[in-house]
Amino acid sequence: MAHLVILGNGIAGVTTARHVRKRDDYMEITVISNESDYFFSRTALMYIFMGHMKYEHTKPYEDWFWQKNRINLVRGFVNQIDADTKTLHFEDGRQIRYDKLVVATGSKSNKFGWPGQDLPGVQGLYSLQDLETLEESAKTAREAVIVGGGLIGIELAEMLLSRKIKVTFLIREDEYWQNILPREEAAMIGKHIVSHGVTLHKCTNLKEILSGEDGRVCAVTTDAGLEIPCQIVGLTPGVRPNIDVVKNSKIATDRGVLVNEYLETNVPGVYAAGDCVEFTVLGDGRNRFEQLWYTGRMHGQVLARTLTGERTRYVRGIWFNSAKFMDIEYQTYGFVSNTPRDGEGSFYWEDPHGMHCLRIVHRTDTPEQEVVGMNFFGMRMRQDICQQWIAEKRSLEYVLEHLAAANFDPEFYRRLEPGIVEYYNRRYGKNLQIKLNGRFFKRQRVSGV
Repeated sequence: MAHLVILGNGIAGVTTARHVRKRDDYMEITVISNESDYFFSRTALMYIFMGHMKYEHTKPYEDWFWQKNRINLVRGFVNQIDADTKTLHFEDGRQIRYDKLVVATGSKSNKFGWPGQDLPGVQGLYSLQDLETLEESAKTAREAVIVGGGLIGIELAEMLLSRKIKVTFLIREDEYWQNILPREEAAMIGKHIVSHGVTLHKCTNLKEILSGEDGRVCAVTTDAGLEIPCQIVGLTPGVRPNIDVVKNSKIATDRGVLVNEYLETNVPGVYAAGDCVEFTVLGDGRNRFEQLWYTGRMHGQVLARTLTGERTRYVRGIWFNSAKFMDIEYQTYGFVSNTPRDGEGSFYWEDPHGMHCLRIVHRTDTPEQEVVGMNFFGMRMRQDICQQWIAEKRSLEYVLEHLAAANFDPEFYRRLEPGIVEYYNRRYGKNLQIKLNGRFFKRQRVSGV
């Protein structure tokens, strides 16, 4: 009986284990984690801190689920992989042999060698241990500085604000998350953050983290000469693959664990999935990373087929992500560059109240103006319909006329589609109308910017 060992109990590792068991009743499956006894929803960490949930509420499966499905859970830290003998060595001296190995060790927070970055009170927000550390620091903290924007930074800010802790953001860009978002969306989110009482320092770099008499962080200094007092520093300038245990093995790495389109490494019988993966892309000049919850789940589903004898190529399909910037929900489909690309244009609409906007990116080098990407802020849209529009190469005007078909907002929310189309018509001298189930929405004049 083959023994499958999975390093990591995040979404990629656990999805692999579950789907292997669905397809194979006999394979022995072991999942190893040094973070927690049981799989939990990492995206729910902020809600534990804010008191909306308890830790047990973040576990999608009851504790008895694993034994019932004959998935062995092992708590421990693996510090060496011996690919020759197919043996994992634990820090405490234990050893486990495997026939097949999946590396699903996830990510860890970036650090860039700042003086004082290892002081007590300085941390990222990725693991359950990070949450526990933050709970302790927040007991006495009055002020916090968050370095770097992005999705983790905004979550941390919302968490700290819920404890009445003053938050200051330091970002290198002109606008919040401008390395990902186009300028208009980034500016709107920046204004929204400030409206919640956050101090936002743009075009500002962290210089040093200072310690107080107790040895804990007490302030930071910036390249602009500012000294900002704080008792918590959140380092959130992104994450990087957690590949420490792989580096000293025969498994090939660069910035992540190198895999092909089948999630296979260079070592036969060894695979990788999730945030730690770096896809080798031949002829592209650069490799690809996919550090999202839903892609980790897809990795696990596809890899389970290969592990049970049906070698299956991973095809990501049309890109999708969703998140929340405090009160504003965010969805993105396809590819929306932060700066315009050759052969592309975009239609942008923003509600004057600064809580809703959309961007539709389309081809400009074809008469059909096929849509290639979409951003939605403050609007809940149906994923299947949005991805279908991109897959079918629907035109910009087709998407605008059918926006209502994708709307997933609750019943009594204000309908934004008529105003969006009216703005488009005024700007471009068109006569489009919103269509839903064969009926036209009545025109209404709602301004945009």
